[in-house]
This record gives sequence, structure tokens and C-alpha cells, in this order.
Amino acid sequence: MSDATQVVVVGGGYAGVMAANRLTARDDVAVTLVNDRPTFVERIRLHQRVAGSHDAVVDYREVLAERVRLEVATVDRIDAQGRRLVLADGGSLAYDYLVYAVGSTSAAPAVPGAAEHAFALASLEEADRLAPELAAAGPAARVTVVGAGPSGIETASELAEQGRAVTLVCGDTLGPYLHPHGRRAVATALARLGVEVVAGPGATVTAVTAEAVQLADGRDLPSDVTIWTAGFTVPDLAARSGLSTDAAGRLLTDETLTSVDDERIVAAGDAGAPSGLPYRMSCQAAGQLGGAAADTVLARLAGATPAPAAVGFLGQCLSLGRGAGLFQFANRGDVPVRAFLGGRLGARTGAWLKELVCWSTVKGLTWEARRPGILRYPAFVADPSRRAALRDRQQGAATSDVVPVA
Repeated sequence: MSDATQVVVVGGGYAGVMAANRLTARDDVAVTLVNDRPTFVERIRLHQRVAGSHDAVVDYREVLAERVRLEVATVDRIDAQGRRLVLADGGSLAYDYLVYAVGSTSAAPAVPGAAEHAFALASLEEADRLAPELAAAGPAARVTVVGAGPSGIETASELAEQGRAVTLVCGDTLGPYLHPHGRRAVATALARLGVEVVAGPGATVTAVTAEAVQLADGRDLPSDVTIWTAGFTVPDLAARSGLSTDAAGRLLTDETLTSVDDERIVAAGDAGAPSGLPYRMSCQAAGQLGGAAADTVLARLAGATPAPAAVGFLGQCLSLGRGAGLFQFANRGDVPVRAFLGGRLGARTGAWLKELVCWSTVKGLTWEARRPGILRYPAFVADPSRRAALRDRQQGAATSDVVPVA
């Protein structure tokens, strides 16, 4: 339709695809998804791609609504005043509304030698650089995984299950998000797989060489292949485009996910900071925020007032190789509780649940493509009162985190 409202979604991850699909709820909206690669990446399976147990990619036509046009391109800059995207190839793309869903990526490590000698694992390209390196090193190679969040734990487990000698360097704590009960279960599972866990005050990495990882307490851990999973950042597209961001570079928005600079720009996923208080980076939040961003645009098109985003967290799910897993339950405020599903008795159930989560995350996008608006968390899952309390506490400090770019 020539008179259709043009909505462009930048970023084709979980949040971007969810937003694009939901936007097709209106027949008078033309949706374009701009992404720099032609396939959808199951980011939560990248450790499996490295290990060879899953491709971690899906054709976009399987997860995108038929009416969503896919534009494979890299965005160089957002021209908010002109309502257009400036593309890296010199072209441009006009929009009436923009959904900013560029996601997150590996943070460049500041540790000496890490950038040269360690392999990141936050993107398809990084996974594809790591996999042949592991193959060339051989099955007897000593592998060190730095970072004990979900990515580090899952990568260490996956490789150890293949019989590799794996050391997991945690810094102070294994699985910082986990409740102590869940943490003990993960430690037990890792020990069963033969993973050497290095944690505590001295387990901070101070340098990486081609043959070793050096720790703050003076230890040198021999390492033929070092994998760096510690730290994530967001692309600098918003800051580069003159939009207000928080100190980490996330687009600063209100609680409806609308940019504080321009009501025609709405953020979704890891790269947004509602009220300067970003949600935990996860596909669990990304899908909900993608839907909420689309709802904000649809509300404005209908002449209605957008509702604040309401994101509910159920906990955190971890794979511990192909045969085991753990689900750490959390309260509505995303604080882990004593209850978890996993451990020795529930390990296979935990593995099944993790696989169900991975499968349903992609399947949910296909459901949304067919019936926009079908995927919504029940209202009682989110905790808006906690968000309000956090905003009140941050009010004085939040303005100091804003980085306005002239």
C-alpha cells in the first residue's frame, strides 16, 4: 500500500523479530526488518554450534510473518530528523516509526592479551571463528573458559561432555545470578563432567597469552584455546546517531520504551534502557520487550496512550551438556529463590526443560508471525511496583548516567 505507515525494525534477533511480527496486526502498516545477515541466529545455542550439536541458525522465512520485508544491510546512522536510516552501502531507508532492536555483543576485553589470544562467543561470526580453532587444536587441547555466567557455564559443560579438558575461570563466584542452592547443583554437575572450576578472590584474569591464562593470585593456567564469555556491550549506533544513551550506550527511553528524544523511535531488547534501568539481558526479556515495543507503536497509530512495558521473569535456564540442565526459579522481581529444577535427580528434566525453552523461543516467533499478539505473559508475572521503586531510587542518579550527544 503506497499510503501505508512505514515501520522499520533495526536488528533481527529475538526482540526485533517479535516486534516485526506483532506490527503486522494492522493491515495499513508496512514492516521492514533490517539485519546485517540473512539468517536468524539462535544466540542461546551458539555454544552448541561450536560443539557441533546444533547449527543455531534458522531461515528468516520460518520465523517472520509473510508481510515483513527483510532487508539485509548494515545501518551506519539514524537520521532522526529526516526519519531515515543511512546504510553502510550508501543507500537509505525512510521510516515513519523505528524500532531499535540492535541487541548486544561481546565487550572488548581490557585484560592484556585477551583481544589477541582469546575467542569471544556472542555472535555467529565469533562462533564460526572458534569452532575450527578447537578442531585444529585437537581433542587433547586444554580449553579455558573465562566467565561464569550462563554462556560460560554452558560452553564449559558442552565441551567437557565431549571429553575435552576444560577449566572454567569464574572470578569471585560461579553463576552470580544463581541462588546458593542452585549454584551448588551446577558445581556438582560441572565436577561430574570433569570441569575444573577456578573461583574466589584470586581468580580474576590479569593477562592472556597464547599458552596460558594468568590470574591475580599469580597462577598461570595452561591453555591451548581460551574462550572469553565475560562481559557484553551494545552497538554504538544510538550514540553515533546523536540520540541520548545511558553510560553503557543503551538507548535511553521512558517506560513505554519510547526514546526520550523522539517519540517515533522505540527500543526493544538489550540495547534499550527504560528510565535508565535496563532489564537483564536475556531472550526471556527480549521477546517480551519486542512485543511491548510493537504495542507502543500500534497504540500511537490507533491514537491511544501506550502502556508501560511489563516484563516478567521466571528465572534462568542452563544446559549442562546434552544430558543435564538446571532451571533456577526467581520471584517476580527477578531475584533467584531457593527452588530449582535440576541437580542429580532432576538433571535430565532440567536438560529437557532447557531444550523446550530453546525450541519454544523460536516456535513462539512463528506463532506470533501467524497470529500477531498471541504471545503475552499474564499480567501477574511482571512486577511493576518493583520497577516504580527502582525508578524512585534512581531518580537522582539517573540523569548523571545520560549521555546526550550534540
